[in-house]
Amino acid sequence: MNYAASAKKDIPVRLPGWRATLLFSLLLLGFLGLLGRGVYLQGVHDEFLQEKGSARYSRVIEVIAHRGMITDRHGVQLAVSTPVDSVWASPKDVVATHAQVRQLARILAMNESALKKRLADASRNFVYLKRQLPPDEAARVRAMNMPGVFLRREYRRYYPAGEETAQLLGFTGLDDNGQEGLELAMQTQLAGKSGSQQVIKNRRGDIVEDAGSLRAPKPGSDVVLSLDANVQHLAYRELSEAVREHHARSGAAVVLDAKSGEVLALVNYPGFNPNSRRNVSPQDMRNRAIADLFEPGSTMKPFAVATALEQGKVRPSTVINTEHGVFSVGNRRIHDSHPEDRLTVEQIIQKSSNIGTAKMALMLAPETLWQRLVDSGFGAATGSNFPGEATGRLRDPGSWRPIEQATISYGHGISVNLLQLARAYTVFANDGELKPVSLLKVDGEPAGKPVFSAGIARTLRGMMELVAQPGGTAPLAQVAGYRVAGKTGTAHKLEGGRYVNRYVASFVGLAPASEPRLIVAVMIDEPGNGVYYGGLVAAPVFSKIASAALHELGVPNDAPLDNVIAPPDDIVKEEV
Repeated sequence: MNYAASAKKDIPVRLPGWRATLLFSLLLLGFLGLLGRGVYLQGVHDEFLQEKGSARYSRVIEVIAHRGMITDRHGVQLAVSTPVDSVWASPKDVVATHAQVRQLARILAMNESALKKRLADASRNFVYLKRQLPPDEAARVRAMNMPGVFLRREYRRYYPAGEETAQLLGFTGLDDNGQEGLELAMQTQLAGKSGSQQVIKNRRGDIVEDAGSLRAPKPGSDVVLSLDANVQHLAYRELSEAVREHHARSGAAVVLDAKSGEVLALVNYPGFNPNSRRNVSPQDMRNRAIADLFEPGSTMKPFAVATALEQGKVRPSTVINTEHGVFSVGNRRIHDSHPEDRLTVEQIIQKSSNIGTAKMALMLAPETLWQRLVDSGFGAATGSNFPGEATGRLRDPGSWRPIEQATISYGHGISVNLLQLARAYTVFANDGELKPVSLLKVDGEPAGKPVFSAGIARTLRGMMELVAQPGGTAPLAQVAGYRVAGKTGTAHKLEGGRYVNRYVASFVGLAPASEPRLIVAVMIDEPGNGVYYGGLVAAPVFSKIASAALHELGVPNDAPLDNVIAPPDDIVKEEV
């Protein structure tokens, strides 16, 4: 055995002492450096770490504000916002298998490829997948618990009355902002102001802590309309039945409080369901009572006759030669389909003579007749502030030829909307004063603008009572237990600058005639079953609406309950 070699191997190697000192010093310096950096970041420059941490885990989210309600004058809800969930994703946080994506696409009824494309857009922190889910769909998405996919609370507008108020209220879009109708007109009052909230999210994107509200949401204000929901329902029921019965293109009706000018009902038919607007025609969304124009026909006659009476040109008993039914103005002829030799002014209104009305209009200076029509609200906005309101057409009198002055007196060559026409009749319901109209509830009776004297207005109201009696053009407008006054209208439609054999039938009436509480205006567009006169088509709708509304509002009777007189088989038809 080599003991010398073995002993040599057992001798320990001695390292220089300075190496250990150097290593210890380096470790100490590193530790002190880390300590100093930590002190600096935590105590001096701590905003750096806070910014980095916030960037990864802190988010500011929008807190949606609640939209105000729309109610009728008695507090009945007409438009409310109900909470719903929308599903959104943060693409960079999404962790999902192919099967999960397929399942989510089925739940949301989305194309799978389109869903994958949205989830793969890592450049975006927020992307909607579907807005306003039904509760069952929202529950299924929540149950999936897919990382990076979330539900967000929003609000969806709901309209309890459905079609009955659709064209008037309009509707909101996905963001609960008004798109049409009063929802658009009252957007400033109804819309709230969204707030913001800071939250802490985990690495999956789930909210784990509420870090505090930065700005509280401000809910929108409620809006109280002038509408009476019961009267609205009654008017819609009767109008829709009449449009269907007469195979008409469409129809509209307006019910005004005769004293305050408040709109108690405003209906259109056909309509649409505002709660489900798929495949809805834009035409069905039109508020025809305000946005559509038509020539009013003989419903204009009371204004021309009242002007002639006020100017002293005639008296109610004045007899006018009605020319056996044919009257020439220049090279044009005006016809009465029921030829008469002579009629009193009262009979001219009762039997709706074009010739008698035209002759009275031609007794007036054009400017005089024009001014009374302007004072009655024609050719101008009603003041309803409804979006898209049509103002109508009333030409300057300087351009009138005699034939135009004559035809305007019986409603041709002038166009109106139905609300405008209903408002004009407030002059006969309020002793000659034109009342402002309002779609919002008002307190008290607003002041009116004088148009005719009280005596003239009452005289015309008496003449219009004859219209609803046997011998007049609208005995079908009678209402059991109430005196009514009104005027029929039938007019050819104007298309492409020419009159065609399609008609608009209308009736405007007051009830009770002794002290008018309601004004009801009805317009039926293109009745298609061979009957098109206002007294046969529109007057019965007035009767049904007025009767139901008067009883609903508890208006006292001003006539016996058996006051309705059966009309003759051959009802006098107004001139077209």
